[in-house]
Amino acid sequence: MFVGITNTPRDYAWGSTHAIADLLGHAPSGGPEAELWLGAHAGSPSVIEDAAEVGGFTDLAGWIAASPEVALGASWATRPADAAGSATATPRLPFLLKILAAGRPLSLQAHPTTEQARAGFALENEAGIAVDAGNRNYRDPFHKPELLFALSDTFEALCGFRPLAEVRGIIAELRLLDLATENPQAAAIDLLEQRLAEGLRDTVDWLLRDGRGGDSGEVKWLVERVVALAEHAKFLAVGGANIGYAGELAAVRVLAAEYPGDPGIVLALLLNRVSLKRGEVLYLPAGNIHAYLSGLGVEVMAASDNVLRGGLTPKHIDIEELLAVLDFTRAPSPRLAPIVVADGVARYRPGVSDFELVHIHADAAAPSPTPVPMRQITLTGPAIAICTVGGFLVAGSSSSRPLKRGQAVYVTPDEGTLTFAGTGEVFLAMPGA
Repeated sequence: MFVGITNTPRDYAWGSTHAIADLLGHAPSGGPEAELWLGAHAGSPSVIEDAAEVGGFTDLAGWIAASPEVALGASWATRPADAAGSATATPRLPFLLKILAAGRPLSLQAHPTTEQARAGFALENEAGIAVDAGNRNYRDPFHKPELLFALSDTFEALCGFRPLAEVRGIIAELRLLDLATENPQAAAIDLLEQRLAEGLRDTVDWLLRDGRGGDSGEVKWLVERVVALAEHAKFLAVGGANIGYAGELAAVRVLAAEYPGDPGIVLALLLNRVSLKRGEVLYLPAGNIHAYLSGLGVEVMAASDNVLRGGLTPKHIDIEELLAVLDFTRAPSPRLAPIVVADGVARYRPGVSDFELVHIHADAAAPSPTPVPMRQITLTGPAIAICTVGGFLVAGSSSSRPLKRGQAVYVTPDEGTLTFAGTGEVFLAMPGA
């Protein structure tokens, strides 16, 4: 069964005013459009285009709750636990597909493991904290791994703690810039180096705790000095100087403009600075600290709303809980390579059972053995597809549906193997194999 779905983009302040509309061929709203949610998450369940097709239900969450065996399939509707392994009495769609457009930097954040989410959710329930309270950390008992496929020419992000050698290189560059000023303040840089010698976890703790109203004022001074040195680097570069870690210092300037005085500005220098090209994919497992800076992408994640913030935000930050969730392993950014299963069909499998992403691409200019290029993919469960370029006829075992640019469809698992006939680009999200 194919069910047409749509939604209204979330108007978070960091959203682009035109990127989602440009991609999908829709009229822009005039305000920020940050995320288009396609799924059954209670925060913004997809709207069903023709309620008569599904017994009068107007949104995907309502239909799944009322008719899980039809909407999810018998296997998914009768599972004693969701795809993440967390016990739940309510059948649920385990993933959420998004179109994400960052016009401004998002907050630094990380997501918990399943075990952490279960425990944290139960404790906050016992404490009587309302699920929608601003100081709530865990809004559900599920983990929230996610991946992002870059659609813009470049997608800029911070992701995971960078190798120590690179951090030392940044500190050395800051010292050189400091010496090139009229009033060097090496002691500010000494503070960061001394803390790092005590360990990465202690450094993050110090940055967040002292930087958010601590008594010493050390982090406030450090942030001010790092921002000043980043501005000085820009001045020197105009004069022809070769600046090391120019991208990282440019990010400092951007973050300082958006979040003046925030300790996350310095914390960002400890993270991998990632610049994805179109078609590259970033995977963010539990505990990975990250922040999207700018760009347009397709995001798919486990259907959860658990976010532990770590700076670059006026919202609630629970430092102790964040430190418990963070993975302090130093490593390059976790990019995810495709598994090419056929010409024009690539699967992105991060190793979780909640989701995988399939990218289907058929170029009208490329030679094809048939008059209309065809691509096939076998479903692993309920699925959602969105067309971002061109148009296709999508056929399953019992029905078919045209899918054009800007359109999305929910597919029940009984359709089996899908055939995409046409040219353009489609993204298909479904449970992990």
